[in-house]
Amino acid sequence: MITRRGFLKSGIAGTCALCTGYGPFVSAISASGSSEEEFPAKEAMYYKKLPEARVECELCPRGCKVADLERGYCGVRENRDGIYYTLVHSRVCSLNADPIEKKPLFHYLPGTKAYSIATAGCNIECKFCQNWQISQFRPEQIDSIKITPEEVVKFSKERKCDTIAYTYSEPVVFYEYMYDTARRAKLEGVGSVMISNGYIKREPLIELCKELSAVKIDFKAFTEKFYKETCSGELKPVLETLTTLKETGIWFEVVMLMVPTLNDSEKELRDMCKWINKNLGPDVPIHFTRFHPTYKIKNLPPTPAKTLEMARDIALEAGLNFPYTGNVPGHPGESTYCPGCKKAVIKRVGFTILENTLKGNECGNCEHPIPGLWH
Repeated sequence: MITRRGFLKSGIAGTCALCTGYGPFVSAISASGSSEEEFPAKEAMYYKKLPEARVECELCPRGCKVADLERGYCGVRENRDGIYYTLVHSRVCSLNADPIEKKPLFHYLPGTKAYSIATAGCNIECKFCQNWQISQFRPEQIDSIKITPEEVVKFSKERKCDTIAYTYSEPVVFYEYMYDTARRAKLEGVGSVMISNGYIKREPLIELCKELSAVKIDFKAFTEKFYKETCSGELKPVLETLTTLKETGIWFEVVMLMVPTLNDSEKELRDMCKWINKNLGPDVPIHFTRFHPTYKIKNLPPTPAKTLEMARDIALEAGLNFPYTGNVPGHPGESTYCPGCKKAVIKRVGFTILENTLKGNECGNCEHPIPGLWH
């Protein structure tokens, strides 16, 4: 057991990015207590009241209708006499100072750090989730520590992190905490990025994007079958999220965890890449990352590097300019290549940048524009 002061002074606990395929590094935070006094509930932002003290959540596509004293699917929102509350505001269960490349975001402030935070809970259940120990539990089942939005910004600046990342579990379910923190961070010149499954309704997403700097979406697959059977969700709302992000103009990147035999067919990859090019444009980075057996899928092997290479080739053939291979440290597909002269402008090994020859937002060799947020 460790006190809040001792925890913050001595170190940082952390987990890996949600379902990206990068190997897990999980360290729980032990707090001195978890009472209502320590973590007071806060009224949720997106819901409507129904007869008989029921409420309907309007945050994510599930649209949970919740009776009095019950919770929504995510387990972190509770109806109390007709008022819907979030139970995880400022209730941090994991945090770490990560390389921004770990999110992964490759076209956003390369070589900088992100102060990464998470609370318990998620609004889908991926059977391959790398962070199921926090995403698939209720807040009272997880040791947590209280860190206010103001403190998050303060600590991120102390640790020389240019960005705060809402990550590890699913930030949509701690929307209010993310929103309040991002607003405060923006005022103090600190960026905010959401690392999400994209399972969120249009209105709260648009409002949130006004406070964020960038977004990374975990694109689970390009079939409804996979979303339904492997993630307990739906594909359509995620496609709508991606097109909404395009509309807002915010910088975003997409990750697809390649699970052998489940979402790695050539046809699915070709259909997905064509859809991305048509609806999101050729300059949206797409990361194809390696699966490792975990949680409820332990009977499949890690993704072969050849599968990731095939996916990257298909993306290039479909006209996408920035496809990447992930979780294969040292692979040439980790680097950023100029669409004009084809030379590497950012060379990477894992989360480390070996060379960056960008000049502003242009290729240092041929001056071709390289989209992203570089400074």
